[in-house]
Amino acid sequence: MKFFIDTANIDEIREAHSMGMVDGVTTNPSLIAKEGRDFEDIIKEICQIVDGPISAEVISTDTEGMIKEARHLAKIHDNIVVKIPMIVDGLKATHRLAEEGIKTNVTLAFSPLQALMAAKAGATYISPFIGRLDDLSQEGLLLVEQIVEIYSNYAFDTEIIVASIRNPLHVLESALMGADIATIPFSVLGKLAAHPMTDKGLKAFLDDWEKTKK
Repeated sequence: MKFFIDTANIDEIREAHSMGMVDGVTTNPSLIAKEGRDFEDIIKEICQIVDGPISAEVISTDTEGMIKEARHLAKIHDNIVVKIPMIVDGLKATHRLAEEGIKTNVTLAFSPLQALMAAKAGATYISPFIGRLDDLSQEGLLLVEQIVEIYSNYAFDTEIIVASIRNPLHVLESALMGADIATIPFSVLGKLAAHPMTDKGLKAFLDDWEKTKK
């Protein structure tokens, strides 16, 4: 499984990259707004740090507007993937952008049929938002399982980016299901490496080592 980091914070990206845990980056307008910096400046800086897919989202909601923004974003760097909302106009934009060779990440997917349509439209990536479904007492991970099965049935090339991840279990279950990518908040990424038995074992080793010096 590939790990993307879901943030626009440069410090978080550098730290995660230093662990070898960043295969790509996903951003969105909300994450960009938190940084209080120019959108394109942030995207360009991220592209200098991470040699992998960098998702940058359009803000238009009509087909022509999305295509215009996508063409502009794609010129920033070869690694740019344009995030397109999972709406009818978004599917139209995705289809045309695919014909132009511009990579897309269809975002805000909440049903397997939306994922099927995105793949048929030519999306490079699909982003099911599992945490937001969990918040509504629905099974977000079931959505991932269904998309994995559909894409396997018909050999779609579209890769699955599991998004809206809230905890390590989301990452574990997505990996077991065979999802291609998990895009993980920095706070959750740190939890993946943590285990109380590791801490306990390390403390015991160090305590025993200190005894040898007496």
